[in-house]
Amino acid sequence: MVRIFITDDHPIVREGLKNVLNATEGFAVTGTCSTGKETLEAFEKKEPDILLLDINLPDINGVELCAAVKKKHPDVYVIALSVHNEAPIINSILRQGASGYIQKNALSEIIVEAIQDVLKGGSYVCEQSREILRRQRGKGGLTQLPKMTRREKEILKLAAEGLTIAQIAEKLFISPYTVESHRKNLMDKFEVNSVAAAIKLAGQYGFL
Repeated sequence: MVRIFITDDHPIVREGLKNVLNATEGFAVTGTCSTGKETLEAFEKKEPDILLLDINLPDINGVELCAAVKKKHPDVYVIALSVHNEAPIINSILRQGASGYIQKNALSEIIVEAIQDVLKGGSYVCEQSREILRRQRGKGGLTQLPKMTRREKEILKLAAEGLTIAQIAEKLFISPYTVESHRKNLMDKFEVNSVAAAIKLAGQYGFL
């Protein structure tokens, strides 16, 4: 019996996937969670064979959760299920060890096929996502999500809330010069010319 775990913060998605997979011969959904923290705690008790993972979670980006799962539980196969169709997200989670990437509007047969392929040692990227990666090649720009430090994430979130450099510095007990330095690093990492553009991409990619 293939043990499958689902992490998604939408109850209707979890239930829908659970019903489809439990109705498939040889498959059993052994757990569902809505957050990354719950997922890692559940895995300490019992590992599944497959983790179906949403990218957007309330407490952690799915790419970061995939990395954490593969580090602690390397034998668990991760398949991303996402509404995102941006090449940096697809590339990033595959590079963090995911074995598959499927758009959330995929038919249930595609999900079953992906699980079967991954269990055989292969990988599975749905046609929609493969086409996105093909179009991205040679265009330049971000090819994967930037790796941000904890402090950079804090500053980005505060900037997104509308705080000025001086207000961020006061809130984090650091100098305005340090805040400005982090802002420049964020612009470099997102390959943009303004913090506003970095904030826009961060929101689009599920960091905010």
